Amino acid sequence: MPRSLIGARIREQRRSLGITQAGLAARIGISASYLNLIERNRRNIGGALLKRVAGALGMALDELDGAAGRRLLDDLGDLTGDSRLTALQLDPESIDDLAGRHPGWARALVVLQRALLDRDRAVAALSDRLSHDPFLGDAVHNVLSRVAAIRSSSEILETVEDLEPAQRQRFVSIVGAESARLSDLAHALAAFFDQAHTTTRSITPADEVDDLLFDHDNHFAALEQAATDLRAAAAIEGNCRESALADYLLHTHSVRAELRPAAEIEALAPGRAAAFAADGRTLMLSDVAPHRTRRFQLALAAAGLFHQGRPVAAQIDAAARLTSAAARRRAQRALSAYLAAAVLMPYDAFRDAAERSRYDLQHLARRFDASYEQVCHRLVTLRRPGAEGIAFGLMRADPAGFVTKRFPLPHLLLPRHGNACPMWAVYEAFQSPGAIVRQLAAFPTGDRYLFLARSIEKPRPAFTMPRRLVSVMLACHALHADRTVYADGLDLSSSAPAVPVGPNCRLCVRRDCVYREEDPIIDA
Repeated sequence: MPRSLIGARIREQRRSLGITQAGLAARIGISASYLNLIERNRRNIGGALLKRVAGALGMALDELDGAAGRRLLDDLGDLTGDSRLTALQLDPESIDDLAGRHPGWARALVVLQRALLDRDRAVAALSDRLSHDPFLGDAVHNVLSRVAAIRSSSEILETVEDLEPAQRQRFVSIVGAESARLSDLAHALAAFFDQAHTTTRSITPADEVDDLLFDHDNHFAALEQAATDLRAAAAIEGNCRESALADYLLHTHSVRAELRPAAEIEALAPGRAAAFAADGRTLMLSDVAPHRTRRFQLALAAAGLFHQGRPVAAQIDAAARLTSAAARRRAQRALSAYLAAAVLMPYDAFRDAAERSRYDLQHLARRFDASYEQVCHRLVTLRRPGAEGIAFGLMRADPAGFVTKRFPLPHLLLPRHGNACPMWAVYEAFQSPGAIVRQLAAFPTGDRYLFLARSIEKPRPAFTMPRRLVSVMLACHALHADRTVYADGLDLSSSAPAVPVGPNCRLCVRRDCVYREEDPIIDA
């Protein structure tokens, strides 16, 4: 599993300055042996010690542990899972060294892999269309028919010398007409293969939005300030009531909130709990949606209308990573939801409540009148410099294992494609719907994480349709687990029993795991 780049960067900078391990250790007040473990990524580093190291080496903090570098590790981890590289027996433990010492080459490998994925997916898409699209079969048949007609007429014109003028003219007309039809078919085929949906991209719109959130450590100071300003404009103090948001929308934006039959909203916006009417002045809320869902939808509408949506638009305009309209639409939804959550759960009040309750998810849900998933999302955003909460990652999956949301941690690789380790708590939670599943997980690298997962049932469109369950999992490093209520009764020592997990089957080196679903590509 890829680890942080910090150790490699410290080592490279120290060597470039001609400083020995003993010399740097003396400057920052630790032993040379402990610094050796840090440089080999065998010990985590952060807080005041990281600042002392950065100062001693003349580096900025973000140079040591930048978001872009962490994303590079994530991308290189995906590369080691490519089945075409199995024979090379790539060692995932060397990823941090490659990215730290040769970041340019590391990025080049990622670019080449993405180009290869683009090519493979385009070939697969075209192959599928060649095999199954009825247009192509008909077109090829027509092309052959036109060619046969042209060839037959041409041979007659060339070999038969005593043709009557009228007959000759008829065959010339056939050649001309069939040539025109053949040209039309050629243009139709060219247009068919030029259609936008023939093109595939290894970097999807969802990936681009992931990159944007990852680069910001999932914290947007400008949106936090906008949430404070919106609360002030709506005269909201303390917990945000549904009626306060409805009054703000009506009196400030002339938008009326009304309860409407769920079927009416489903017809306009499938799968949604709210939708604007055609006039844009009525926000229709599902009459069967839970109160917390309705309140979030009101906050979402207020976030979109506040200052004509400029706070969110400014973030999107400044994001060079968003290269497609689809990615910008996804980012619009994600950042609007961020702003809405910040309105309902103000940063300082939420962080203080989280610390006092030792990150009790159920307590926070009651305290801020929010859902379990809303609380989990908000915890992931507590990354304000100088006022951080626990660093949490988040993953949401459906029963098929499809990952629908992911907010990774610097040292914890969450899957973007395919499933995670089948032993992760995110899957176990489906066995106990509605209950929080606690798990102390140990990875082959020695890293330990506290996983907290709970399955949630989403509304289904009709009784005849299957239940819609998703599992939402929070993850934090075991070093911070004792700050939560979920560590009570757990032995967090390095020798304590823990569930032996991996990143996923293809990258896991645990040969004797009975839960394995795929052969590993790594020879341990």
